[in-house]
Amino acid sequence: MMNYEIFKEVVAEKFMDYLPEEFKGMKMEVRPVEKVNQTLDGLTMVGDGVKISPTIYINNMYDSYLKTEDLQGELVKAANIMNEAMKDAPDMLPSVDLEKAKDNIVFQLINTEQNKQMLADAPNRQFQDLSIVYRWVMKVDETGVQSAVVRNSLAKQIGLSEEELFKAAVENTRRIFPPTVRSMNDIMREMFTKDGMPPEIADMMIGEMPPEQTMWVISNERGINGAISMLYEDQLHDIAEKLETDLYIMPSSVHEVIAVSSDMGDPNELAQMVAEINMDQVSLDERLSNQVYHYDKDLRKLSLATDTPNKRLDGIVAEPKLIYETGQSR
Repeated sequence: MMNYEIFKEVVAEKFMDYLPEEFKGMKMEVRPVEKVNQTLDGLTMVGDGVKISPTIYINNMYDSYLKTEDLQGELVKAANIMNEAMKDAPDMLPSVDLEKAKDNIVFQLINTEQNKQMLADAPNRQFQDLSIVYRWVMKVDETGVQSAVVRNSLAKQIGLSEEELFKAAVENTRRIFPPTVRSMNDIMREMFTKDGMPPEIADMMIGEMPPEQTMWVISNERGINGAISMLYEDQLHDIAEKLETDLYIMPSSVHEVIAVSSDMGDPNELAQMVAEINMDQVSLDERLSNQVYHYDKDLRKLSLATDTPNKRLDGIVAEPKLIYETGQSR
């Protein structure tokens, strides 16, 4: 079985052979595409007759190849996707109303250490080990949400500084993505009843969890990029007042975080659990942090509760710096 780098070379060399005749005047390019927590290899078409090329990610092709071990099948599948997408591509990008962009800028929280390259090309501000970036929401309906990270070039085109983006997002995020706080008991009860379980049976299954042992899921009504809702201090304060304790905040994903009473355990043990769940159950593009946060009820302040060494989210451990006798490092 090929490793990824060899697989990428083979795809770059062979992909055009699997496309219909009308693609022969075009060329294929492989370019790095910065996504949250990772850089992917995007495959696009360029040349005469190209309207707007879709992007196929070789990384996704490779993941499928690892399961099937069928290189030709993956090339055929990807070529069919490209062919159909090119047929459906519009002649030009739809026009956008830059005047209305300011009303659709929202927050997103991402991990700072894991996204250094993206942050170098996007307006942002740091919060603990995380960074606040901005997304331009272009469409929200029953089918989902269409949005894009505001890069430096787009911010310049829109004509908004980072400070102006922040002020706009403060107003827009609550309106477009209203924050939610739900107990884990309520979420489980809803899941059981949706599967057809009678409510009284669901209540018996869940039992009565004491408030101080309850887990509270903080997100937004869409459940998309809802981790930003932990920065709404009033939400945290309401939970803390109800529990009459400080809180620990565990990042479940970029979409949600979980708040518990500070009496629930040691923050470093909670952080170890978060890191294990991240590696085993959360896809890389949805991981937020391996740290745990502390909300002080009296100071009404959110800060880091842990400083574990696994700052990255992809399992790569940074090499330690070499320390010379002079005390300098490199």
